[in-house]
Amino acid sequence: MYLFVGLGNPGTRYAGNRHNIGFMAVDEIVRRHGFSGWRAKYRGALSEGHLAGEKVLVLKPQTYMNESGQAVGEALRFLNLDPSRLIVFYDELDLEPGKLRVKLGGGAAGHNGIRSISAHIGPHYARVRLGIGHPGDKALVHNYVLSDFAKADRIWLEPLLAAVADHSPLLAQGQEGTFQNRVHLTLNPPPPREAAKTDKKD
Repeated sequence: MYLFVGLGNPGTRYAGNRHNIGFMAVDEIVRRHGFSGWRAKYRGALSEGHLAGEKVLVLKPQTYMNESGQAVGEALRFLNLDPSRLIVFYDELDLEPGKLRVKLGGGAAGHNGIRSISAHIGPHYARVRLGIGHPGDKALVHNYVLSDFAKADRIWLEPLLAAVADHSPLLAQGQEGTFQNRVHLTLNPPPPREAAKTDKKD
């Protein structure tokens, strides 16, 4: 069994924020793969389903971003799950919009949700970092992440969320690297090879 956690802030006020791309990603996984409806559990909203024959629980902490670890820690303890079976989806300022990287362990890199989770369960879990870009000035970061995506962002946001959901069964198979590669190829397909010229003369 795996626990997929999307990070964000609860409520309609924050629903379209850049900081909520983690919520958006797991929402798409739940929708595309026919998971159960959401119910209140572990200080969050919980949905259940299967990916690649593996049971997967999806959790959206309702504790607000900075206290995400309260919900994640409670869920792992109740489910008796090792942190190695946890995958967290969240916004990454240091990646260009639409880029994705999977990271195993490590520091929080300034992300308060990740910092909270690591404080509760340690750093040894997988993170799916979803690039939202950087506003260019550290002083602008707070307002930037708590602002809604622009309409123009749909060009990259919707394909990214779709690719994450489509390839999420690989995460439930422990194939994080393959998942990252498949998402990249989906979003950046190689150019078609030029057809060989059959009428070339010597």
